[in-house]
Amino acid sequence: MTAPISLGLTLLLGIAGGVAVGSGVIALFIVLDMIPRLAQLTSSYNKVHWYEGAMVGGSLIGTLSDFWNWRISAGPIVELGVGLLDGIFVGLLAAALTEVLNVLPILAKRLNMTRYLVGMLMAMVCGKVAGSLFDWVVYRH
Repeated sequence: MTAPISLGLTLLLGIAGGVAVGSGVIALFIVLDMIPRLAQLTSSYNKVHWYEGAMVGGSLIGTLSDFWNWRISAGPIVELGVGLLDGIFVGLLAAALTEVLNVLPILAKRLNMTRYLVGMLMAMVCGKVAGSLFDWVVYRH
């Protein structure tokens, strides 16, 4: 392939992949009713536009920082705080998705394991924490 065709194909695939992933994330947020639920929990319906802007802005800044490999050296305490907040976000998002889809109750009922539901939930949480710690401490360093 010539260079312009290769570059054009790479650009097209990158845009298509970004649109697919972005659409999936937005669909997930819509299915989970994250913004209306957040406004309901905080009794701040008049701030819904701020929540939407924060989600879009955070996604944009996160994408740009990943695309251009931005690095911030703020020390281990700040990194620990950011990692903790990232982990809380991912954990809550996974919990919300599980709650909406009722994955665990359906799985427990079909496997006749309803009395082990709490244990299955704790296994998932511990597995996620262990995997995240392994990725953060061992794999990235």
